[in-house]
Order: sequence, then C-alpha cells, then structure tokens
Amino acid sequence: MKLIKAVGFIFQFGLIGLALATVYLVTVSDKDKDEILEFLSSSEDKYQANSDNESAVFSYADAVASSAASVVTIYTSKTVTEKPHPLLDDPIFSQIFGDQLKRRQRSHSETNLGSGVIIGSDGYILTNQHVIDSADEILISLADGRGSQAVLIGEDKETDIAILQIPFTGLVGIKIANEQSIRVGDVVLAIGNPLNVGQTVTMGIVSATGRNRIGLNTFENFIQTDAAINLGNSGGALINARGELIGINTAIFSQTVGAQGIGFAIPISLALDIMRQIIKFGKVTRGWLGVEGTEITAQAAMATGDPGIKGALIVGVFINSPADMAGIRAGDIVVAVNSMPVDGIRDLLDQITMHKPDEKIKVSIYRGPEQLELMMKVTQRPQ
Repeated sequence: MKLIKAVGFIFQFGLIGLALATVYLVTVSDKDKDEILEFLSSSEDKYQANSDNESAVFSYADAVASSAASVVTIYTSKTVTEKPHPLLDDPIFSQIFGDQLKRRQRSHSETNLGSGVIIGSDGYILTNQHVIDSADEILISLADGRGSQAVLIGEDKETDIAILQIPFTGLVGIKIANEQSIRVGDVVLAIGNPLNVGQTVTMGIVSATGRNRIGLNTFENFIQTDAAINLGNSGGALINARGELIGINTAIFSQTVGAQGIGFAIPISLALDIMRQIIKFGKVTRGWLGVEGTEITAQAAMATGDPGIKGALIVGVFINSPADMAGIRAGDIVVAVNSMPVDGIRDLLDQITMHKPDEKIKVSIYRGPEQLELMMKVTQRPQ
C-alpha cells in the first residue's frame, strides 16, 4: 500500500512538472506560441501515424486475401472390400463352406478429406499423395463455391506429392515464393480445411528447415512450423507474410502422444519439381545404385584408421544392381559421390537420386583402410 501511494505521489508531481514546463515554454521562451503549439500538435500526429503503421504490420489480411482463393478442399471416396475369411485358406474348409463365406464378404465406402493448391490457370492442383491414395472418386470444392470432379495426373508416394487437374479455365494460381528467402523465425500462415469446418487460416513461424529422418516419406526435406495443421489441412498451402506459397502442408508430428506445435510442410521447390516431371514424363525420374545402408558404427570407423570418418556404411547390395556390378560390398563406407562428401546414408540417398538414369558417377569408398574409387552407371529407381 505504501508503495502504491509513493508511486501515485511521484506521478502527480511529474504531471505538475510537465504542466509548469509547458507554461514556461509558452510565456518565457523566445519561440512563438503558435509555433510551440504547432510542434506539440505535429508530434502527436506523428505518434498516431507510427501507431497506425505498427498496427498494420500485425495484420495478414492482404496476404490471406491474395492466396486463399487458390486453396481448395478435396473430398475422396473409395470402395473397400473386407478381407476374405482366414478359414478360406484351409483347402477342406474352403471346399465345404467357401461359397457361403464368399457371399458374406462385405464392402463399404471410405471417405477422406484434404486440401490442395491451384498452380496456374490451367487447373493443375498440388496436394499430398496420401489425400487421394487409392481413391475411386476425387471431388474438388473451390473457395468460391464451385465444385468439380478431378482427374489424377500422377502421384509420387516417396515424396507424398500428387497432381490433380480440374476442367476449369481462368483460375487464379497462387504466387510462388523464392525458397532461398525462407528463414527460421519467419511468420507463416497455413490455409486449408481442417476437420471440414471450412477454410481456415492458422499462424505460426518457421521452426526449422531441412528436417529429415522423420519417418514420413522416403525423401524428406521438410519445413517445420508451429502453425496449427490438423486433419484436412494436408495438401493445403503454407504461405509467407506476403501471401506467397512456400510449402505444401503435409503432417503433424504425432496424433497419439499429444504433440503440439510440430507440423511439417514440403518445400514448394521440391513439390514443383515433382509436378513438372509428372506432367512432362508421367513419372518421377530418380537415380538408383541398389544399396542398403546405415550410419557408420564405431567398429567400422576404427577399421578405416579414421575414427571421425563421415559417410554411409553399406550393409546390403541388391543383386545385379549398379552397385553390385561396380563391385561395392557390404561393409564398405561411401564417403563421396563425384567428389561431393557424403554425410550419412540419407545424404547418399539424396545425392544418388539427383542423378538421371544411365548417368555415370564416381563413388569414393573405404574398404577397411583401403581407399577406392569406383565408376558406375545409375539406373531408374524402382518404385
């Protein structure tokens, strides 16, 4: 209570001092009274203007308005037939009761919900492959209320990207961001239709870039964000504060342990590269060596004579694969591809897939303390 009275006492005397200073300026100062009053008035206007500008920074209405029309809702359905009765595997039981059990097999329709992003005016839509996986029918609902069936142009399960097309012209494609400008801490907005409540915008920041080893896809290079991503957001847009597309919302970290604020989006550069290949070639072209690998063990590193060695430890080689034909063996450590250092098995996989089938590459390996360089020709990665 004494502290409050003291603060109030100081505040009152501060106001009295300010009033006396103003009176002094008006009565004693050499400045003209009108000039002083004009100065005080202009200062107030400047403060108000600055306040207005600061308030505008915290509104992302323009960013949403410029991109929301390009985000669509995707409804899919597929017919699922129940698995045959396990007793049908028994020859005697199947012979006696097989017809009855087969007649009792039932089928039902499963539906799925997701989002998508219109890329360009020709009706192409980017979304996640898991949104349309095995769908018999794909329906698109535009932000303006129009709807249409969609045609599946192609899909790539290894990056979880699918390309759809709808028979509309004059559509407004979303603006694409320069991925090089993405930084941790940037404000981002996720747009989609979570839980089918309607188009929704959530806000967060870029929590990390280049996330991998998550276990969602074969090839992972995720943007991590704490913008809320829920069921139905998959395939929707992750935009920056200027309304430019930086990623395709894909997943939350976990639906079972209650994790919050950990969502992942596929960078738009990767999604667009997959889209171009599918539209042009009907599939995604990736190089393949035919090896299985893991992180380097302490025992394998010591065998090379360099305990700090970096690379990928080969644990298996597919028969008649490019690696097999070139002489790579289990136990070898791949340290470079075309003189580019390899930092783990994931990096090796990424580097190899960047090369086109029939392209020759030089692979540098350690076989114990022995260093070898092997030439090989990559082939098309099997699905």
